[in-house]
Amino acid sequence: MKSLYLADIKDWGSEPTRKGFGTGLVKAGQIDDNVVALCADLTDSTQIEPFAKEFPDRYIEVGIAEQNLVTVASGMAKMGKIPFTASYAAFSPGRNWEQIRTTICLNDQPVKIVGAHAGLYTGPDGATHQMLEDIALMRVLPNMVVVVPGDSIEAEKATLALAKDMRPGYLRLARDATPVFTTSKTPFEIGKAYVLAPGQDVTIISTGVMTPLALQAADKLFHDGIDVEVIHCPTIKPLDNATILASVKKTKRVITIEEAQINGGLGGAVAELLSEHLPVPVLRMGISDKFGQSGTPDELLSHYGLTVKHIMLKAHEIMDR
Repeated sequence: MKSLYLADIKDWGSEPTRKGFGTGLVKAGQIDDNVVALCADLTDSTQIEPFAKEFPDRYIEVGIAEQNLVTVASGMAKMGKIPFTASYAAFSPGRNWEQIRTTICLNDQPVKIVGAHAGLYTGPDGATHQMLEDIALMRVLPNMVVVVPGDSIEAEKATLALAKDMRPGYLRLARDATPVFTTSKTPFEIGKAYVLAPGQDVTIISTGVMTPLALQAADKLFHDGIDVEVIHCPTIKPLDNATILASVKKTKRVITIEEAQINGGLGGAVAELLSEHLPVPVLRMGISDKFGQSGTPDELLSHYGLTVKHIMLKAHEIMDR
């Protein structure tokens, strides 16, 4: 993809999005003394460890007690702190959703829930740890902002932006290394979606680490005579309605892509928007009412139909309608 704001496909490196979070959190801590961090005994895995070493007096280890993790954070937020809480997404928000709802969202406290090891890139850890329902769980909560960065650079920017945002927030991170397709110049703002590749025939709206696959598919589809517009949607809530509607008015066909449950996730959010404002054919790609399982990320993406080849097949299918 040729863009001032994106690395060319041939130049993509790879790094886990959680790495970008770790870097961003340290920078946020250097900017604002009120930034604090709490973890549930997973400092290395969640990459909250660099902050704990840099600011030991502003780090709290609560142990394997995820419900206590967010409850303590809410109390600290009430006292003027900006807490970032980190665990595996399967446990936070998976285990402590009620505490997030009641102590954080109901009281509108600016706690940032960091869900690491979310999605299929958790790989061999299997169904118990492949949190696929987290986007839906967090999107439904009043006051909650939901951010799913596309790569490690964007994860760093998202962390810094969330530190300045005085709303409850959820940041979804992957375990394994994924392509780094953005650059330091790529814009990021909470609540904004970005047209990364302009096109006329079909709109592909992707989020998180699925966007590099969408870009690769769009590049190949152009040679098949299908002009794809790729929208990267790192903020699931609030959704950038204006950017999505402007694109769909032009293409009149939509494919959504996420490595999460399509019920209630990005696909659900886009379908809700379009059904109310601009009904058009929509194909949702993601996990369809199934749990994860053990395997390498590539094996799992293939099994659940989330490869470049699968995206291309969906584009041809919707064009034939």
